[in-house]
Amino acid sequence: MSYRASSRPYLANGTAAHALDYDDMCFVSLAHPSAPLVAAALAAAELAHASGRVLLDAYIVGFEVEARLGRLMNPRHYQRGWHCTSTLGTIGAAAAASRVLGLDRAAAGHALAIAASEASGLKENFGTMVKPLHAGLAARNGVLAALLARNGMTASGQALDGPQGFLAAMDSERTGLADASADLGVRWEILDTGITVKLYPSCAGTHPTLDAILDLRQREGFTAEDVERIDIQVDSITPTVLIYERPASGLEAKFSMPFCAAAAVVYGRVGIDTFEAASLNEIRVMRLMPRIAMRVDPSLDASGPPLTQARVGIQLRGGRTVSQAANGARGYPERPASAAELGAKFMACARRALPDAAARSALAMLQEIDTLDDIRSLTDVLQP
Repeated sequence: MSYRASSRPYLANGTAAHALDYDDMCFVSLAHPSAPLVAAALAAAELAHASGRVLLDAYIVGFEVEARLGRLMNPRHYQRGWHCTSTLGTIGAAAAASRVLGLDRAAAGHALAIAASEASGLKENFGTMVKPLHAGLAARNGVLAALLARNGMTASGQALDGPQGFLAAMDSERTGLADASADLGVRWEILDTGITVKLYPSCAGTHPTLDAILDLRQREGFTAEDVERIDIQVDSITPTVLIYERPASGLEAKFSMPFCAAAAVVYGRVGIDTFEAASLNEIRVMRLMPRIAMRVDPSLDASGPPLTQARVGIQLRGGRTVSQAANGARGYPERPASAAELGAKFMACARRALPDAAARSALAMLQEIDTLDDIRSLTDVLQP
């Protein structure tokens, strides 16, 4: 995979960043912010020979725009079937690329308006190769919008909030931008909302349940052979995302509560290899899946953001039942991943494409990215 802006890597990088469903989450935008934002901002930074500090600044700008749109549009936008990583991510990516490229106010406005016409992405494609493509398309379209605006393309000043604009056409919960933009630069979504770092490479809707199951398994000492039944209560959004009862592929398995829960019980962990062919066909997982039931508990909708709440009850042989409620999961802003966990996650992913020495060098540079004079010193190390 190439990282050079001259070879247009943002589509490949954005897609690859989302392919394992291991990238971060934001529960206001209901999107995976970093896959399109980093891919777009990095490509623009290479093109502009920008510093690490400029890249970080652009990432924050894109995140703020995306999260504020999410606060305005969700949950209606997401419930309607739109994949926010792609829809809101396209607007965020355009904002980030515009910032790196130094667009003035007028040109940046045109870039966002162009991006509004590019944005798309359907939840019906969850569990297929198209879902990660959404993140790549968002990155590509965001950079394209910024470059077109930089070169003079203009668009409607009401592309976002006009009567036939982005908010209206994509079923926004509210349709006025004033509330979302009034405190830009004063209040920071990236601080108030935070970023959720995934510690399992599956849909975020599985994470509270996985935390609860793994905690119960460790505390109570049971194995898959001891389990009679698992009952999982979730909010009303979760079943619209976890749509595969009996997954036929690793991609589908990431959006299957029965598979993820069964794998957690059988293996005592959930990692990248959990969704590879050997694990999918593990007989103990296959036997346990039919005994796992997920149902909606309406009371959970009022107790937190979508996809963050769960109650797990496990009936064991002999009649004993163990249970645990989950409010968020490890890696959430309230329970942030440690530096060691972040480093371990990075190395586990990077070693799949890079030699160990290059992966370690890249990690060290990322940990001090604000000191880099030219972001290409990092992307040089990331060359496979």
